Amino acid sequence: MAPFLRILGIETSCDETAAAVVERDADGRSKVLSDVVLSQLDEHSAYGGVVPEIAARAHVEALDTLIDEALQRAGVSVRDVDAIAVTSGPGLIGGLLVGLMTGKAIAKAAGKPLYAVNHLEGHALTARLTDGLSFPYLMLLVSGGHTQLILVRGIGQYERWGTTIDDALGEAFDKTAKLLGLPYPGGPQVEEAAKKGNPDRFDFPRPLVGEKRLDFSFSGLKTAVRQTAADIAPLTEQDVADVCASFQRAISRTLKDRIGRGLQRFSAEFPHLDEEPALVVAGGVAANLEVRATLQALCDKYAFRFIAPPLRLCTDNAVMIAWAGLERMATGVAPDDLDVQPRSRWPLDSNAEALISYGKRGAKA
Repeated sequence: MAPFLRILGIETSCDETAAAVVERDADGRSKVLSDVVLSQLDEHSAYGGVVPEIAARAHVEALDTLIDEALQRAGVSVRDVDAIAVTSGPGLIGGLLVGLMTGKAIAKAAGKPLYAVNHLEGHALTARLTDGLSFPYLMLLVSGGHTQLILVRGIGQYERWGTTIDDALGEAFDKTAKLLGLPYPGGPQVEEAAKKGNPDRFDFPRPLVGEKRLDFSFSGLKTAVRQTAADIAPLTEQDVADVCASFQRAISRTLKDRIGRGLQRFSAEFPHLDEEPALVVAGGVAANLEVRATLQALCDKYAFRFIAPPLRLCTDNAVMIAWAGLERMATGVAPDDLDVQPRSRWPLDSNAEALISYGKRGAKA
């Protein structure tokens, strides 16, 4: 194997256009040479969510420039990279097409291998880039499009232990914010309002708490919030704060039960690891401080290492896509053919039962 491998990564699965250049040496150590992300928040905020057609058009307009910028910041040209890694799914099909076709064109023109990367695999492997984490470990993916608890055994070896049976957690935050009249994106707005609220004022439900299966459900909680808001309308600023605080409390109690059971299962299945077991969290909801505090407390209780990569690497980015390509390349996984197609739904665990969050479509990851 060469002293190091270098990959250009491209990410266009939702409403961030991103490009990055990342290196991996023979010992698995990483070096991020460039990381460029262009958010489309302003384009979508007026609609209260991501509009697929607007997102795809924005990717077309920005991607070539971002790739040039990523290469320039890294001080390399396309000739200096060993491969191209691009998100091939899951996600919004228009955005995926833009990124994948661009990646194919660069790979063909430069004679470089192409790695079509599963966006979720990028999230799953980020902790190996940031923390040098060894297999196996647990990952909790909490975002606008996904809520999944995944066992990461190795490259290409993933088992979905739990998933949402209705709304993803990030979607529940965004919809709660919208019905309370808070701006988009809703997650940070709910968290900010909750700081001024009374979390004990409303006793919202904790769906699936107590059940042995590790799935999640947030639709009933969202409905309870809507009914409560209607009952006390018109809402004062304090009412909104109290609803947000009580909503977050219900989320935290739900995660405490669901993830706690997952940690116990992991400990039972892997009782003799060479190092401390780990729980990794990824996705935009990982920025929520109450969620992080809940997960940290659980890890402390069950003697797990809690790993939350930097926020910029928890949300959509091309660094994780490049790194996933590097991991596959380093372990001898063959590159993809240039006729590979984008996939709006693409589960990490192909053996898992297809449920609502099996893959991301029309939602932010």
